[in-house]
Amino acid sequence: MLNVVILAAGQGKRMRSDLPKVLHPIAGKPMLAHVLDTARALVPAQVCVVYGHGGEQVRTALLAPELAWALQEPQLGTGHAVLQALPHLDAVPPAPTLVLYGDVPLIRATTLRRLIEVAGDDKLALLTAHLDNPHGYGRIVRIDGQVTRIVEEKDADDAERAIREINTGILVAPGAALARWLPQLGNRNAQGEYYLTDIVAMAVAEGMDVVTAHPDAHWETEGVNSKTQLAMLERIHQRNIAETLMEQGVTLADPARIDVRGELLCGRDVFIDVNCVFEGRVVLGDGVRINPNCVIQDAVVGPQSIIGPFARLRPGATLAEDVHIGNFVEVKNSTIAAHSKANHLAYIGDATVGSRVNVGAGTITCNYDGANKFRTVIEDDVFIGSDTQLVAPVTVGKGATLGAGTTLTRDAPPDQLTVSRPKQISIAGWKRPVKQKKG
Repeated sequence: MLNVVILAAGQGKRMRSDLPKVLHPIAGKPMLAHVLDTARALVPAQVCVVYGHGGEQVRTALLAPELAWALQEPQLGTGHAVLQALPHLDAVPPAPTLVLYGDVPLIRATTLRRLIEVAGDDKLALLTAHLDNPHGYGRIVRIDGQVTRIVEEKDADDAERAIREINTGILVAPGAALARWLPQLGNRNAQGEYYLTDIVAMAVAEGMDVVTAHPDAHWETEGVNSKTQLAMLERIHQRNIAETLMEQGVTLADPARIDVRGELLCGRDVFIDVNCVFEGRVVLGDGVRINPNCVIQDAVVGPQSIIGPFARLRPGATLAEDVHIGNFVEVKNSTIAAHSKANHLAYIGDATVGSRVNVGAGTITCNYDGANKFRTVIEDDVFIGSDTQLVAPVTVGKGATLGAGTTLTRDAPPDQLTVSRPKQISIAGWKRPVKQKKG
């Protein structure tokens, strides 16, 4: 059994934003949502989020009915924050409690499992790290190798500031002991706050073992207090995603120039060029090639397909085998069957496209009348000439050809050429207007 408390009440003044700090995104998802996903991976009995600034905005953004919520108002420190969560935690029997932070988004479940393991049911376990530059962090004070207390930097003397083992803030405490310690916390310190770290000295005074574990990488415990720090963690996270993709066999033209804001699933021999953005759930089949500067969201791309450059696949785009989507082509809520091509400057929205279809440059499906969406059906082996408008709802029959410049408002019969153009005329003697001179 395990309880998890996530502290998410801070205002984040240095973010200089009306958005609550914990809702600022990493990879398109609020930082707090990243922490929640990691907490859920531990299968806890209860998760309680302590919130304050942003109030209902934070709760609404998460839409997680299984969570417990505790309001911290006013914000009087980390110890005071965890105290607000106590009434919401599993109490029979008192389960160990893991304390996390909503602005530390990259902490990994493997690290937390290691911390939980060393804590057991009866130890206070701290996640600590060794830094070359520990400035700003609380220091771990040891005597004969045993942790005796944590001192915050503002309260530390010169010798304590020289310590390089720092407190990350993440800890696991026995449930009953935590309930006993928190009401005893005082605020006689430089900040006038109730520090959660003061429970270390209480544990030592009781004779409880205080043990430590360490993260695999220092960035796991990095917090966000500014847009600069947010951007740094974004790049770290994206680099981690890129390395995972490459380990799975994906070829990336430049691992530093890919953004995955969701879930990207790739088959064998996938190639992704630079500056591509993947949002939501994207599936790329075997042998897919994504050319530079593409945006792909909630889409499925079949094997051996080629996308881009400068293509946009929007939600509901499903492409079969060997489909070519070229430069400045947008596909939305449409299915495109095998071996079809739209290589230039086209919009395919709310459409069903058959096999071996060629969509000419400048073609658009006119799917929206200003109030409602309508579907276009393009059957197999159709050739659509350039600069064609298909005014939905409309069907282009199998094997049909649409002449360039056609505006199709009625179904085109199969195996026939359909053209709608005004008669071409030339007007003799016509003069192009010229700009009149002023004054």
